[in-house]
Amino acid sequence: MPLRLPDRLPAIELLKHENIFVMDTTRAHQQDIRPLRIVILNLMPLKITTETDLIRLLSNTPLQLDVSFMKLRSHTSKNTPIEHMMMFYRDFADMQKEKFDGMIITGAPVEQMEYSEVNYWPEITEIFDWARTHVTSTLFICWAAQAGLYHYYGIPKYGLQKKMFGIFPQRILVQQLPIFRGFDDVFMMPHSRHTEVRRDDIVRHPELQLIAESDDSGVSIVMARGGREFFITGHLEYAPNTLDNEYRRDRGVRSDVEMPRNYYAADDPQQPPVVTWRAHANLFYNNWVNYYVYQETPYDINAIH
Repeated sequence: MPLRLPDRLPAIELLKHENIFVMDTTRAHQQDIRPLRIVILNLMPLKITTETDLIRLLSNTPLQLDVSFMKLRSHTSKNTPIEHMMMFYRDFADMQKEKFDGMIITGAPVEQMEYSEVNYWPEITEIFDWARTHVTSTLFICWAAQAGLYHYYGIPKYGLQKKMFGIFPQRILVQQLPIFRGFDDVFMMPHSRHTEVRRDDIVRHPELQLIAESDDSGVSIVMARGGREFFITGHLEYAPNTLDNEYRRDRGVRSDVEMPRNYYAADDPQQPPVVTWRAHANLFYNNWVNYYVYQETPYDINAIH
């Protein structure tokens, strides 16, 4: 089934070139089974890139999804045209009476700041609390995962001596979970971060379940509340060239950035990246939508609590 997206969203044309079936709201048709409502709180600077990355993954579900975008009133994006934000995004304040089947909260380039120093921290924590009563299942990605673990459970983050940067093997710890249905024992995940949460803090907390980790990159995926919350420290949604763009942007600018590991063919940055995470990324999002959003959500969306 197609995704229902806002009219004229740039991702529509970009993904049509990849033979992905999406349709704007003008073409969307009525069905006996209502579309699942997914809201994306996009905190990344390059909004259009992140929109396209996430929509690419959501498009692989056989269910019809109605995707909308949320923004913060307390923060203005400097890297995305204001016209784009006004056309496709709505403030949280204008959406907080609505309910959604699924939510995705992205990373943000503020991970080296203390949470209290982030100018939108009060609003983001209000959204975290709102999601628990207005969303069936929420994915927290990278900084959002660290922020959510801290806000809900008091899990601290720690600075790294150098950036965790590359594609790292992740080991599944709880094989029987539906989120890992169809997975191999080990899967690859991109990481790009300067901070971390630690295993010891996670496993000491009775409400948290560490479900995937890596000998190289540490805590990978944490589940809480029976799958109503997933905290993902990496970026399954990344496109093939994302780490390459980051590497070339930061090379010579930051002293703690090395060549991304396990990424370029023959570890040569003059060679193209080797994509090793795409299949599991598609499977993860498909499983999330099918088993934690669709099968857990009530037919009457207002019944979410």
